[in-house]
Amino acid sequence: MLDQPALEAAGVSKRYGNREALRGVDLIAHPGQLHGLLGPNGAGKTTLMRVLLGLVRRDAGTVRLLGRDLEAAPGSVADGVAGLVEGPAFYPYLSGRKNLTLLARLDDHDRSRRADCIDDALEQTGLASQAEVAVGAYSAGMRQRLGLAAAVLRSPRLLFLDEPTSALDPAGARDVRAIARRLADEGAAVVLSSHDMSEVEELCSLLTVIHVGRVIFSGTVNELRRRAPAEVHRLRTSDDDAALRLASRRNDMNVVRIADGGLEVSADLEALDSYVIALGRSGVAVRELERRARSLESLFLELTGHGGAAPLSTPAAPDAADRGLESVSMS
Repeated sequence: MLDQPALEAAGVSKRYGNREALRGVDLIAHPGQLHGLLGPNGAGKTTLMRVLLGLVRRDAGTVRLLGRDLEAAPGSVADGVAGLVEGPAFYPYLSGRKNLTLLARLDDHDRSRRADCIDDALEQTGLASQAEVAVGAYSAGMRQRLGLAAAVLRSPRLLFLDEPTSALDPAGARDVRAIARRLADEGAAVVLSSHDMSEVEELCSLLTVIHVGRVIFSGTVNELRRRAPAEVHRLRTSDDDAALRLASRRNDMNVVRIADGGLEVSADLEALDSYVIALGRSGVAVRELERRARSLESLFLELTGHGGAAPLSTPAAPDAADRGLESVSMS
């Protein structure tokens, strides 16, 4: 049923010694949706994905994958579930095709259609021309593509992608995004962790943000924007470094750099007027000033307390809401 969540995680907690890596995390992902998982380095994103895939034992909470308890098939990854978590690991002396063939055998693929499935996975990930090359000669980006091919090989209905474009050039990243979007369009639930805010904003209809191991936001980008009522403007100056230093001495606004150049200023109009006057008095020319929608990057920085202002308020109740195996393709 399309209305049944593909992933239901409630109260997931994990502790390493005295450190709480996850604290009561809730996460729900639905078929046909790309669900973004965001958080600063060390927030617990990779640990959460490994727990959800059964690669790390949780200390508390419940997890259901495709309607089944995670423990229903101990020691294996459920049929229809796949993941690319951290850097993929393969036998370096085997070719890309032979690595996938071995994984397909372990996954008990029907021998009669195994070759066709492998050919399709290699073609989708742009590795068909390099299929017979030993993986030891692959670049980091090619290994990342092979890890995605291993995940696609399972025809996943629930797919976890942890920084899937991190080692790829722009063309490779575009291909990975296209695969993720196509799988969601075909009905799969895709949980995507990424540091590329524009990527998440482009792909994901829902977001879950975790910080120091707990969920601090769950909802849509528009819902996140509604939690930040201050006006936002794009600002270009003759000296952005000086403009940032001047802003850091004020407590009535938040100013951050933006990826496509310039600054993003979050402030009410009275504070903005005062700031522009102060820039002029300091010899910093204002070359462009325009109102714009809040970028996901600035919202994320503000939400996690990294943007120079107080964090946005945490929702009363989220929407229901590091290291190891990397490409999950075995049953």
